[in-house]
This record gives sequence, structure tokens and C-alpha cells, in this order.
Amino acid sequence: MKIFHTGDWHLGKIINQVYMTQDQEYVLDQLITLMESEKPDVLLIAGDIYDRAVPPVEAVELLDQTLSNILLELEIPVLLISGNHDSPDRLGFGSKILQARGLHIAGRFSKDIQRVTLEDEYGPVNFYLLPYAPPAVVKEVFQRDDIHDHDTAMQAIIDNIQNNWKPDQRNVLVTHGFVRGLEDLELSESEKSVGGADYVDVQRFRDFTYTALGHLHGPQTAGSKNVCYAGSLLKYSFSEVNQKKAVTVVNIGAEGCVEYEYKHLSPLRDVRRIKGQLKALLDPSVYQDTNVRDYLQVILTDEGELLEPMAKLRAIYPNVLALEFEISKQNSGEEKTSAGEGYKQKTKLELFRDFYGDITGKDFTEEKEAIVAEVIKEAEAEEGGA
Repeated sequence: MKIFHTGDWHLGKIINQVYMTQDQEYVLDQLITLMESEKPDVLLIAGDIYDRAVPPVEAVELLDQTLSNILLELEIPVLLISGNHDSPDRLGFGSKILQARGLHIAGRFSKDIQRVTLEDEYGPVNFYLLPYAPPAVVKEVFQRDDIHDHDTAMQAIIDNIQNNWKPDQRNVLVTHGFVRGLEDLELSESEKSVGGADYVDVQRFRDFTYTALGHLHGPQTAGSKNVCYAGSLLKYSFSEVNQKKAVTVVNIGAEGCVEYEYKHLSPLRDVRRIKGQLKALLDPSVYQDTNVRDYLQVILTDEGELLEPMAKLRAIYPNVLALEFEISKQNSGEEKTSAGEGYKQKTKLELFRDFYGDITGKDFTEEKEAIVAEVIKEAEAEEGGA
């Protein structure tokens, strides 16, 4: 059976006050084209379909348009679950009516995990749709006092699934959360775990043929070759600039052997980071072979004041979303409350030398010292004549 595993669409996403709807529509059109050529048996969406519980109208319309194309024109079933960004009730509305068209939605967590069985030439493949649920919700549903974190909650859920399943068949779990083995996961800035309390041990999934995960935005395995994150379809922060977004194409053989590959997607506008002096970044030879409409984080390495750098940059790069200065970056978080010991005995020039070194991390050259000394001299002369 050929499976398209995706997740973390985050429809309705806003990055630095910029709506990503047009970019999401562009990449979802690529997904549909890819499905048309690859002809998978099913599409999985492992949570975070929307970016927030109450998505904007444009996001709802885009999801409706995309699913309609996949279900009605390509006639490929879609199995999706809610993630921690979704509203379970809003996402699950109308799910029973839509099942007849091949759309299976697991919105709100319940004790009876939804199972969808599809057939291929080798027999049945059972898909268990497990939406995101905090441990407190799982504890209340199962009425078990031994559930106190995500790991014990997951074990209770899997115990319940295995009470009524056929282990000799091919079984796929679709879920959303932090899953890890011994190796570190690749995380973006929005995916930090609080002391590991959110982690689920990858060994919990050892009896499943394949586990399709959502939550982390970089495509990766989670400590087992059969437990995988598909990642997001687009880059949603500057911490993801080095990630290659893709669809995970999973093939499950007759005996449960799993093989997969990544089909990479090309965005309408990439999310990139550029660095250099302002004058250099405005030079056509620097940007002529790039997409100047990409979403950019710009780090300027200039010393001294610059006149309206953002306006000048946006005249060439209209989608600069973040502007930083390397000098400020190097010294962010450092507390400078004085000029060091004995500062009261230091001259104005010595104080400025210390200040310059603290802020820039560079040497205060003789040329600069001569300029500052002249400025101090003129200022003192003006003060004396006042």
C-alpha cells in the first residue's frame, strides 16, 4: 500500500503579520499534482491542519477546496487527526457525513480510537487515528490514576487499542506529539519541550507496522525507521531555514516491510536568512540570481548608524520580515551596568574605549581613538564656554 504521509499544514498561519495563505495554496496545488502522478492509496494528515483553534475564513476555504479536489476528483481517501493547534470540535464537524466520500476525521479524543481499514492486493491495512490529547484528558477518559504524563497516557491508549486488534495484520498509527528514542530530535523554535515532560518513548510503538507522526516541522525519524515525522509542507520560522520540506511516501509490503522516500516541494517564496553590509546586500550582483520576494531575515554587519535600512532593503526585498544587527546580536543578553572596576577614576576617553569594546567586541584603534578624543575635547570646550 502506498501512503502519502503529511502533517502540520498550519492553514491560516501568519508570520510577522504576513498571511501565508497564498503560499499554502501554491504548495497544496503541488501536493495534488504529485498525488495525481503517484496515485497513492491514501493521504494521511497527522495533525495541526489549522494554525489556531479559530481559523480565518480563507484557511477554511482552502482546506475545503484541497480536500474536495483530492476526494472528488482523484478519489483518494483522506485520514486526518487534530493536533494541539486545532479545535477538535470544529475540525471534526460533519465527519460522520463525510466518511462516505472517503474523508475520515478524528477530532476529539475518545476511549474508542477510530479505526479505518483499507484494502490492497495483500489484504487489509488498519489505520488507527489518534488525535492530540493532554494527559489530563486521557486520564479522565480512562479513569486511570497511573496516567501522569504524555508517555504513560500513550501507553494506556495503546494498551486499549491492542485489546481489540489483529497483530498479524498491518497496523498503522496516526498521532501527534513529541516522540523520541535515544537520539536528539531536530526542533524548531516553536517546538521546545519543557524538560522532556512532553516526550513519548518510541518503544511504545514497536508493535505497529508504521507510525505517522505530526508536530515537529522537520522530516525525520524518531528513534526508529518505522516511526516518522513528515514535517510541515512549508517553512514557518527562521529556525527552519535549513530544512527541506517534503511529503513522505510510504510503501508497506505484503509482510509489513516498510520503505519510504521524500518527495520535496518547492515553495512560492522561500524562508531565508541573508547577512552582510547594507551596501553589499543592495548590490544587484548579490541578489540578481535569487528570488528577491522570499521571506527574509536580514542580519546587517555594518558599524555605526544607518539611515532607514529597512526602507532601503524593502525597496529590493519586499518581504523582509526581520532585521537584526550583528553587533547587537553578539551582545544580546549581556548586562553592562558599569565600565568595570575603577571606572570613577577613568577618563572619558578610557570609559568610551571600554564601552566600545563591550558593545562591539572589537579593538578600539588609534584612528578611532583620535577621532573620539577630538570630539570629547570639543564637547568639553563647549561646556566650559557655556
